[in-house]
Amino acid sequence: MTTTSGPDEALPTALRTEALEQLLTERGLIDPKTIDGIITTYETNVGPLNGAKVVARAWTDPEYRRRLLEDGTAAIRELGFGGFQGEHIVVVENTPTTHNVVVCTLCSCYPWPVLGLPPVWYKDPAYRARVVKEPRTVLSEMGLDLDDEVQITVRDSSSEVRWLVLPERPAGTEHLTEQELVPLVPRDAMVGVAKAAAP
Repeated sequence: MTTTSGPDEALPTALRTEALEQLLTERGLIDPKTIDGIITTYETNVGPLNGAKVVARAWTDPEYRRRLLEDGTAAIRELGFGGFQGEHIVVVENTPTTHNVVVCTLCSCYPWPVLGLPPVWYKDPAYRARVVKEPRTVLSEMGLDLDDEVQITVRDSSSEVRWLVLPERPAGTEHLTEQELVPLVPRDAMVGVAKAAAP
């Protein structure tokens, strides 16, 4: 059996997606406003900003931090975040001597309510296989160089447990308010492939 490749196969994914959306809209199968609403939900309402708010609260409120590390799901729900893909979230803390990094070796289990949609690299088979075997090397390739003394623990997310990393609070942020700390917490720091940004 021979296959022929037409010009459509060379189109970038974004163009093919746009063409498919247009075709489905023209046929009355989808409503563009509904699609836009879903995108907004995962980019804004259900996204890394939520996780950053959780982290900033833990950095400024020791009692909340304790509850977060004891029962991540319940503490995250206190701030109004939860639901699908966020039923069982366990939070682990990075310190000067221990570093946690998250992966899903089977597919791409991910805590959507606090991190939004998983990034492409998180779903990539190379990341999923290599970070387990050589985490220090993979982190270095992603721009995070850790001292040899820092112990790295790889946390494997699954349908039963989704992990969230509480990154170290950057030095020099003691005077910042909870709201001022939120922009310093990138998504990648909550996965463990980066650190929180310095102010």
